Amino acid sequence: MKIVIRLGGVCAALLAATMVAPIASAAEQPSPRGNTQIEVMDVEGVKVDKQASVETKQIIESDAAAAAAAANVCGSGYTISTGAARYSTYGTAYTWTNGKTTGDRLYDMPICAVFFNDTGSAHSMGIRLKDNYTDTPDVEDFGTYSTYAGPVYQNKGYCGQAYSYMKIGTKVVVDNYLSVGACN
Repeated sequence: MKIVIRLGGVCAALLAATMVAPIASAAEQPSPRGNTQIEVMDVEGVKVDKQASVETKQIIESDAAAAAAAANVCGSGYTISTGAARYSTYGTAYTWTNGKTTGDRLYDMPICAVFFNDTGSAHSMGIRLKDNYTDTPDVEDFGTYSTYAGPVYQNKGYCGQAYSYMKIGTKVVVDNYLSVGACN
């Protein structure tokens, strides 16, 4: 079994997160136009989809530096949180967007997903991202990781799902779905 250690990337992401300039307040964010943009608010210096769940907002508020580091793992431009879920003490999944659309619907918004390992030890884990379209294949990253699985991307991922999985020894400890965005 191959163990991938990504500590350098996480350290770089955490360092970058501490150097990010503050963002505008929710009142200064642009309003949505039509059905292709999301409204953004500020939660402890992190941009969050205004329609994000209460749980997402609480997770980001409780550790904004970790959330910002998760966004940095996704890469340049992925700065708006569309969802977060903490799975006990095992891991935290995040989904991010750049706020742009690749089509004429809100669904057509690019999404990045990352599943962080919060245990401090390498385990079998993964993240799978599916979009809201049935003909698009899911994207996934599964393996043995000590820091995080992903990032994985979908060009039309808003209103999709992020699946997180972790196994410690022979016991599955995380086997959950996170909805991406606020969709009906």
